[in-house]
Amino acid sequence: MNPNVTNTKLHLPPILSKRTLNRTLLHRQLLLRRADMPVLEALEHLAGMQAQNPYPTYYGLWSRLVDFRPEQLAERLLDRSAVRIALMRGTIHLVTARDCLRMRPLLQPVLERLLQASILRELEGLDLSEIAAAGRTLVEEKPCTFSELGARLGERWPGYSADALSGLLRCRLPLVQIPPRGVWGEGGLAVHTTAESWIGEPLAEDASLPGLIIQYLTAFGPASVKDIQVWSGLKRIQTAIDQLRPYLRTYRDESGQELFDVMDAVLPDPETPVPIRFLGEFDNMLLSYHDRSRIMDESIKPRVFTKNGIIRAAVLVDGFVRGIWSIEERKGTAILAVELFEPLSQAEKREMEEEGSRLLHFAAPDAAHHDMQLYLP
Repeated sequence: MNPNVTNTKLHLPPILSKRTLNRTLLHRQLLLRRADMPVLEALEHLAGMQAQNPYPTYYGLWSRLVDFRPEQLAERLLDRSAVRIALMRGTIHLVTARDCLRMRPLLQPVLERLLQASILRELEGLDLSEIAAAGRTLVEEKPCTFSELGARLGERWPGYSADALSGLLRCRLPLVQIPPRGVWGEGGLAVHTTAESWIGEPLAEDASLPGLIIQYLTAFGPASVKDIQVWSGLKRIQTAIDQLRPYLRTYRDESGQELFDVMDAVLPDPETPVPIRFLGEFDNMLLSYHDRSRIMDESIKPRVFTKNGIIRAAVLVDGFVRGIWSIEERKGTAILAVELFEPLSQAEKREMEEEGSRLLHFAAPDAAHHDMQLYLP
């Protein structure tokens, strides 16, 4: 029997401890040790990265990949092999062009639900397909911001909300944000065109929901049906799970919840040492579970998840969220501020200072000075 799992009754699936789930998540997320793999391979392995803001994905890849440099991701955005597009949960994700084409059709129900909830009543009486077709023509002729798109559509459909018109297109069309948005060191508003126009290929017609679930489990498993639904934003996935069940391992967590995993996947020793890790804002590790206890205690959620929807950059100590961090520059000095929720041992403090120094030099290599400020409880 696997030493990392226990079972109280032989006919029940093995029980996985919280620490086993934690170490398994860190292993799958390339955080037990940095991986030596290309950016595109990492993005597909991770099933994409939430990219609501442009820069946190760079920090996320820096924490996961050996000797990662910003240009390695920037070049993939510029050559169109990676894109930023609304996918899981209806939020902007950084994915490979290949994943974009196969994920987007599967996640259309998520975008459709957002459309139904907040936009349709403002466009009552209009032919939505006609608006979508007109919007596609506009963004493929000349990429637009949502503000520009709403204004141009408003000329054709006067008297209707410009935000609702552009919001319809966000939900009905596979709109990618094109560079310089998302490129390290560059700024600018989000400008959109269709994925088909930008990538030069159509959306996949044979996209498979079971395939998407396998990709999630490879990156985040073992996980429950509720976890998969929280990550994707999809509902009613039980049929796909039932289709996959013969090809999956099943476990239970300490509360008895059924968990699914890809066959023969590694479950690391729960006592595996874990280095200090800095996660960027909106890291999917904090957003991809109904039960987050394998990575963060529910009691600290209000300190990480803000009321206005920001998911703060978090620091992991012994594999669990133990604080939040931010970087700012003042008069030539780059300052890393770390607010910890629990005390550190002397060894943990030294390790955090060393990893924090490396993070500062990655984030602000041209700063005249680097400073780290630890705020202890």
